[in-house]
Amino acid sequence: MAIVGGMHQDEIWDIEVAQHYDTPGTGMFAREVLEPTVDRLAERGVPVTGIELSPAMIDQLRTKVDEATIPVIAGDMATAVAPGNYALVYLVYNGISNLLTQAEQVACFRNAARHLTSGGRFVIELWVPELRKLPPGQQATVWLCEPGYIGLDTYDLLHQHVVSHHFRFDEGRQAQLFRSPHRYIWPAELDLMAQLAGFELESRHADWAGSAFTAESRSHVSVYRIP
Repeated sequence: MAIVGGMHQDEIWDIEVAQHYDTPGTGMFAREVLEPTVDRLAERGVPVTGIELSPAMIDQLRTKVDEATIPVIAGDMATAVAPGNYALVYLVYNGISNLLTQAEQVACFRNAARHLTSGGRFVIELWVPELRKLPPGQQATVWLCEPGYIGLDTYDLLHQHVVSHHFRFDEGRQAQLFRSPHRYIWPAELDLMAQLAGFELESRHADWAGSAFTAESRSHVSVYRIP
């Protein structure tokens, strides 16, 4: 199991982090972010089953909806199996990068394919590695700097590993730090993983609104389909 800073992956996503991630109306859950995502994935009201590694994240979900409304399988998205067959599987907000080896990421594609009916789709939202910002000898990029927050990534280029550092602070001298490990994936590598699992690339856009994906895009929404 992957370890960062002496902590296992399943220990990183604890109660404090689960509560911090749950920000209704702001951040990743702001209306202008969330509504295009929901509109692109499916009509509202369709049944959804989740797979989640973190018990704390599941507990936080249960403060909003019960098991009957959104059933959740506790386990690793690369191997856990949800009952039934589906027309759509999706991983949003860089979820697949939480798997820290190429083999696990390929296994995740194969697990998605295992759940899909013929013609089913696997949708992935993922950031584009910002290696063009790394001159020789530099190991980190600042990807967001705003009042009270600095986000930076440190890169291990040999293993395609990134540790995201989130610094939050006020006017005082102290700052709060949260770190999470990831394995970055180039779009072309992601497409090859898809082929290994029997998918074909159907579309790729820069965002959920369908903007064109270009060499300057910082993220992408890729749709893979079982032929």
